[in-house]
Amino acid sequence: MTEGKGLEPGLYFVATPLGNARDVTLRALDVLAAADVLAAEDTRRLRQLMDIHGISLKGRRILSYHDRNGPQVRPKLLEALEQGKSVAYASDAGSPLVADPGFTLARAAIEAGQAVHSVTGPSAVVAALTVAGLPTDKFTFAGFPPTAPGARRSFLQSLSSAPGTLVLYESPKRIAATLREAVQVFGTDRPAAMVRELTKKFEEARRDTLQGLAEGCQSDPPRGEIVLLIGAASLAPDSGEVERALTEALGEMRVKEAARAVADRFGLSRREIYQQALALQKDG
Repeated sequence: MTEGKGLEPGLYFVATPLGNARDVTLRALDVLAAADVLAAEDTRRLRQLMDIHGISLKGRRILSYHDRNGPQVRPKLLEALEQGKSVAYASDAGSPLVADPGFTLARAAIEAGQAVHSVTGPSAVVAALTVAGLPTDKFTFAGFPPTAPGARRSFLQSLSSAPGTLVLYESPKRIAATLREAVQVFGTDRPAAMVRELTKKFEEARRDTLQGLAEGCQSDPPRGEIVLLIGAASLAPDSGEVERALTEALGEMRVKEAARAVADRFGLSRREIYQQALALQKDG
């Protein structure tokens, strides 16, 4: 955009603050001030952001665009693009298209031959990774888990071998159930972090094992928007190291107790280690 002129025609996806209104970029404010058409997942939040920064609507109205009304509103936005107008879309908070209804709109605009621009800014995924204390060189973002227990368990199991840190979004109403199932799928000792209310007054980062976080949710239920981060599994231990540990444990405990202790120590299957313990005992 050139100073004193409007935006070039096209669809602009505008990242908005997660909480602190001052996290918005100068370019985002320029786009919101100049766009011919404004659309938002939450019209009230975008209007509030524009009011805080003194951006007038100048006779424009903000169109509501979300998952439920997308089929009805999307043609209107595409028609505006066909007319050579600039359209700015803002998600509820953070970067559009990340766990956000903007993807279908972006794909439709691209298929129609329209220009699509990213007005970059805040992202809950990156912000949470920054404060979680877990590795950031590789991560997997999987969005919101399904709400149904069976589907949620299958979803988590499909991510059990995901590379790097696993990042999920979750609601305060479902976080306790998700953590309980994560413990069953990933194990009690997997390092994890639960970050909530990013950039807001009550921002909090809880860092613990999955078991510790699950127990903490029971005693102190969290509120607000939540990002759950689960650390990658440790590399598989050397078979000789496991056998040495098992041999030592068998010298001090019963077979079943020794197998349980070694399996939990290395994050291995108790059943497999128990069979190995029986074989070691048989061999003397």
